[in-house]
Amino acid sequence: MMRGAFLDSGLRTQFRRELLRWFGREKRSLPWRGERDAYRILVSEIMLQQTRVAVVTNRYKQFLRKFPSVSRLARANESSVLAAWSGLGYYRRARNLHAAAKHIHSNDRFPTSAAELAQLPGIGRYTAAAVASIAFGEPVAVVDGNVKRVIQRLAGKEVSDDTCWKTAQELLELGRPGDFNQAMMELGATICLPATPVCTRCPVIGFCKSRGTTARAGAPVVRRKTATLSYLFVRRNGAVLLEQRPKNASLMPAMWELPLIKGSHKGNNQPLLKLRHSITTTDYTILVFSRGKEYGGKWIPQDSVSRLPLTGLARKILCRLKLL
Repeated sequence: MMRGAFLDSGLRTQFRRELLRWFGREKRSLPWRGERDAYRILVSEIMLQQTRVAVVTNRYKQFLRKFPSVSRLARANESSVLAAWSGLGYYRRARNLHAAAKHIHSNDRFPTSAAELAQLPGIGRYTAAAVASIAFGEPVAVVDGNVKRVIQRLAGKEVSDDTCWKTAQELLELGRPGDFNQAMMELGATICLPATPVCTRCPVIGFCKSRGTTARAGAPVVRRKTATLSYLFVRRNGAVLLEQRPKNASLMPAMWELPLIKGSHKGNNQPLLKLRHSITTTDYTILVFSRGKEYGGKWIPQDSVSRLPLTGLARKILCRLKLL
């Protein structure tokens, strides 16, 4: 078990007080802040997995306008759910959220504990604890990447995931678990940053053994790859040619996209559009042409395109072309 001065009983009380005072004063204004509706909290937590807060902020509101309750989401078809999720990426999250909503709706009750929430499709330990603590006040700690970094900085060394969870639970303010969990995440997201922590603004700097040290020396550097992809954009009689990815595809199954131009695109045909797009460790140069060989696909009426579950790249292209 990790030992350190900040785990002393008296100092833990002071740590909680300082952190919560800072959170009350400096927390970002986000649309899900102060929310107590478990469904809305669940939506925000799943959206925030692997997606930037700035992107989620707007899409969260749009999604809830379309699916304002767990029952509305449960009764929706998968295609409309994926369409509402389009652009957020990692579409398995949308399918899991949809499956969880169906489970909740069929049981006619929302699980109220972290243990019950963790039984829902695609809901892990972190999400279950976050929803249980924020929506229902259950005194369970959360550990995400931000919280783990804060704890390791406080300890002045790397610690295991198991130790992080135990330490987070020890530090937890039992009377305000939801606020405390959000405060720990907020600290890691805005102050205790991975490479350049803003220690001069840290409300709990007095409890920290690292004071600005960054990731361990020798940590592997992920080298990004580059690639070029070409797509075809054609319109006829008010319809756009699109392709649906195979339902058994490993990435984005059943999502709709512009037809991919196979091989190199030769000739004097200049691209209609050029943009950048990144997926995991690859940076793509995307070229969109208005002429090229049509290998198949389906003509979709232009006013119906926005209702399809589009890939994030397809949505980006069509937005640039002012079709969405």
